[in-house]
Amino acid sequence: MIIAADLMLGATGIVADGWVAIDGDLVTDAGVGARDDADETVDGLLCPGFVDVHSHGGGGAGFGDGLEDARKVLSTHLAQGTTTMVASLVTGPMDGIEASVRELAPLVDAGELAGIHLEGPWLAASFKGAHEPSWLRDPVLADVQRLVGAGPVRLVTIAPELPGAMVAIEWLAAQGVVVAVGHTAADAACTRAAISAGAMGATHLFNAMPPMLHRIPGPVLPLWRTPDVWVELICDGVHVDVELVAHVVATKSSRVVFITDAMAAAGVGDGDYHLGGRHVEVRGGVARLAGSDTIAGSTLTLSRAVQVAVAAGTSIESALRAATCNPADYLGLAGVGRLKAGNFADLVVLDDALRVTRVMRRGVWQ
Repeated sequence: MIIAADLMLGATGIVADGWVAIDGDLVTDAGVGARDDADETVDGLLCPGFVDVHSHGGGGAGFGDGLEDARKVLSTHLAQGTTTMVASLVTGPMDGIEASVRELAPLVDAGELAGIHLEGPWLAASFKGAHEPSWLRDPVLADVQRLVGAGPVRLVTIAPELPGAMVAIEWLAAQGVVVAVGHTAADAACTRAAISAGAMGATHLFNAMPPMLHRIPGPVLPLWRTPDVWVELICDGVHVDVELVAHVVATKSSRVVFITDAMAAAGVGDGDYHLGGRHVEVRGGVARLAGSDTIAGSTLTLSRAVQVAVAAGTSIESALRAATCNPADYLGLAGVGRLKAGNFADLVVLDDALRVTRVMRRGVWQ
């Protein structure tokens, strides 16, 4: 099957008259030029399916709530173009986190999930965000090995200033697990040491970490400035000023990763929810811990993140790469993020307003 489009995000950027050839669930070829033999011509911009490597929920459900709810999260984000997701688990008791990792493992084995992200429990109490403080703990190597050994963990967030953190970072990196610095009070020197030890990501840059000041740059500057570090951004207009998002993308476009950090309200709307055992109120599309100003995840989808970024001045190409190939490269996810031979046939069609009009996952229109 050959699918053609007036516009397509290809290897060299957004091109006119793009096309992809598909056999089963794989792309067999992709190129540029008019194709009179196309089986279908889509109206809009054809791009790879979105890749969300940091999301907790959607559709009224969360990844830590069992297989049925996990599939509800996946279907909610799939409808908005996200064809690849990593399940993020929040801080909880060790037994509970381990049980969730084991429960989600079959979805990874089946190709429904791309892996698991542990956002906790190895976080700084002073920058815990919405995480339950009583369950936070230091990254003792035996505990880290226990949770990673429970299933397909691909990403771990750690505050590097905690006792045992550097040993844990070195061990995780040696296992091929991506380590991101986040929910941290680390100074610039500690952050640089973490990067040297193997950390290669920033969990939602700017959020849940000290602000960058002119004499005290904190963790933001080394994470932003180090060429090989990937930086996650929540581009919803709430977590980070959209002009700052556009500036970060302009200075580090090949290493910016748009994430949703979505919780259960994504795709549903305002109401009362729970995240990691904590009561969350969603009002006006903003999720906060009940009775506080603390942001508790987002109600974002990656399709909306792309729209917000472009409206703030980011190029369409850069915004789409931050939602497709960049997150795939960040976690080394094979077969996704690009329209090229050998990759999965995961496609999204966007209209002139960058709204999702059609979604294909593994060769099947949804």
